[in-house]
Amino acid sequence: MYVDTDGVVIRQVKTGDGRRMLLLFTRQYGKISAGTSINERGKNKSALAIRPFTYGHYDIFKGRNYFSLNGAEVKNSFYKIGEDVDKFMLASQMLEFTDKLLPEGEPNERIFDTLVDFFRMLAERKSKHETLSSAYQFRALKFAGLEPQLSACAVCGKKLQGGAGAGYAYFSVKEGGLLCEECAAEAKKAAGSAKNLIYKVSFDIIDILRYFMNNPLEKLKSVGLEEDKQKEVSRILSAYIGYHLGIEDIMSKDIYNLLKESN
Repeated sequence: MYVDTDGVVIRQVKTGDGRRMLLLFTRQYGKISAGTSINERGKNKSALAIRPFTYGHYDIFKGRNYFSLNGAEVKNSFYKIGEDVDKFMLASQMLEFTDKLLPEGEPNERIFDTLVDFFRMLAERKSKHETLSSAYQFRALKFAGLEPQLSACAVCGKKLQGGAGAGYAYFSVKEGGLLCEECAAEAKKAAGSAKNLIYKVSFDIIDILRYFMNNPLEKLKSVGLEEDKQKEVSRILSAYIGYHLGIEDIMSKDIYNLLKESN
């Protein structure tokens, strides 16, 4: 059966027979692997559409247990991402995160559209790129049904409204959200060596996390977090993703940090 769908190229691998295997995140079929004989070094429109980060339209043969890519056309290459090392590495991290987040063959149009928006905005963004990537990750977690509980205690259900200047609360990675003081005290007693997964955080930070989860990326077009706040958000997000998705580290992150240090 021949089908067509929009998609984003996550990864491309050469195989021994001269073909290539693409990992595509498609709007219609979710994350799929598709073999192809198209060579990315060619000059036709299909060759340009099989490069990583590319948002394209793909003509696919859908077999019983496999997909084969017959043709493709670029909708947006996001070429500006490839011209900037910081953007390139951050985009690579988000592709790896998205790959780990998505199960095979399960469509999720909200994550798909958010990923395309992320690439489009990152390509044009001048600074504070990590604010955008953090927001993308929180939105994607929400659309995957893995968002943290940020309005009430994740253990007892007590409402924790907070607000700017309201002081501090506790964020438990293991429990998946905020804890009231009583539940935080109990969790710390029981946590033992895992108590480093409980963070004391200001409601300023909590409000940022809530904003990321509840607003489209478009609202962050001109927004960038201050460095100290970005570090705190990234620390919580990294621990949360590591614990709940089993991603201890994203390989691109190591390369990214080495490149940053050498500049």
